[in-house]
Amino acid sequence: MKAREDSTFVSGVDRCAAWWYRAGDAPRPGPVVVMAHGLTGTRRDRLGAFAERFAAAGFAALVFDHRGFGDSAGEPDLFQPARQLEDWRAAIAYVRARPEVDADRVVTFGSSLGGGNALAAAAEDLQVAAAISQVPVLDIFSQAYRSPLSVRLHMLVAAARGGYLPAVGQPHEAAFINAPYSEGGWRRVVALGEDSRWRNRVSARWLLGRPFRPVRAARGLHCPWLVCVGEQDRVAAPGPAIRAARNAPRGEVRTYPGVDHFDIYDGPEHDSVVADQIDFLHRHVGLHAPTGVARSAPKSAGSA
Repeated sequence: MKAREDSTFVSGVDRCAAWWYRAGDAPRPGPVVVMAHGLTGTRRDRLGAFAERFAAAGFAALVFDHRGFGDSAGEPDLFQPARQLEDWRAAIAYVRARPEVDADRVVTFGSSLGGGNALAAAAEDLQVAAAISQVPVLDIFSQAYRSPLSVRLHMLVAAARGGYLPAVGQPHEAAFINAPYSEGGWRRVVALGEDSRWRNRVSARWLLGRPFRPVRAARGLHCPWLVCVGEQDRVAAPGPAIRAARNAPRGEVRTYPGVDHFDIYDGPEHDSVVADQIDFLHRHVGLHAPTGVARSAPKSAGSA
């Protein structure tokens, strides 16, 4: 039986839906990993598979849906990077108020665009102990798949009109994620999930706003940061994420040969990524991690 309970917290005027995973037999108060997808992904889309492993290893976890997505309240399908970052702040405040949590051992964890949010949330909060970004989108300029010009123009027109676009599609379609094979990869993740509430629809107007570039926070990041990169990632080019991790003061990078953006959610690729993440958690926020100052660690591993 899963040691998991339904939970909610308030962000703005809306309630965000979440799952709380209890941390096995770990001493209380203890560390917690705050987790979310990016763009339109929801907690039901295989994030629970990571949280279960963390909880079994002694780390509580909160997995939440952003406002407007999944089971959370708020305007449906409204994506704004600043708005999602507000949800991260609210989630972190919520876990710190729980009696079983050590407020000084909060870790942020995100996938894809959520990996960028995990970096941004950690960078602005000096009490955050560590961050994990997997297959991260950290810089939309240098990492995003370059669609044909006609497709990009279609997306900008939709943004100017305040319209909506599919989250995933084929390379010739105006969709936010349209790299080769990416639509099939994401739909497989959704099919593996738990009664997914995911919708293939998201607002486009944010494209005309401030570019999504949390990578700018990497060089000054105060805490340990693990970046897990698929070497064959076609959705988020791996090179910029690898460089960002190496340039961060306490960055670590793990690379996975032959792994594309959506390969990490099941199978042997999933096991490899989770094992590295649990090792990172033990070293930096585990029972024997130094108090206040995290243990030093290698800058890179794998084939980077």
